[in-house]
Amino acid sequence: MTGDKAAVEWLASVAPDPEACRGEWERNPLGVALLPAGRLWDVLILPGELGYPTLDVLTRVIDRLGPVLVDFGDARMGFFVPPGTAARWLGTGVRTAGHGTWIVVPYPRRTAGGVRWLIPPDGTGTLTDPALLELAMHEAVAGIAGYEGRQPPRGRTPASDPGNGQRS
Repeated sequence: MTGDKAAVEWLASVAPDPEACRGEWERNPLGVALLPAGRLWDVLILPGELGYPTLDVLTRVIDRLGPVLVDFGDARMGFFVPPGTAARWLGTGVRTAGHGTWIVVPYPRRTAGGVRWLIPPDGTGTLTDPALLELAMHEAVAGIAGYEGRQPPRGRTPASDPGNGQRS
């Protein structure tokens, strides 16, 4: 099975009616479907100003991340993590989607428009380790705090700027 087809099947498999989910992606002008969290994955939802630096840290230390969504206007970013994570998460300012919640999910290779993938699912079930995500969040916050009142260099997030004292 190809990556795109495997990703579609992996995501649709959590829907009450996987065939209807695949049809919704095709018919919906926004290319999205509503899927239940908590079966194969939970989602940790970070504010964009924390999510982007956190993603930057993670991409420097992990070869394969789980899927990552971003919403309209880049205000929130959702990291797909193992099921059960949402019920145990204690982070301030981080929303969770776990058992009993639903999220808007775009077609797997949608990387433009409203709700879209920054890191699309690959169909293998790869998820982000919540412990690594938490560590990356701490490093990102430390990098953001290091800029207190000043802007990072153009095109850089605080966590990616080698001049801010962060590890590479």
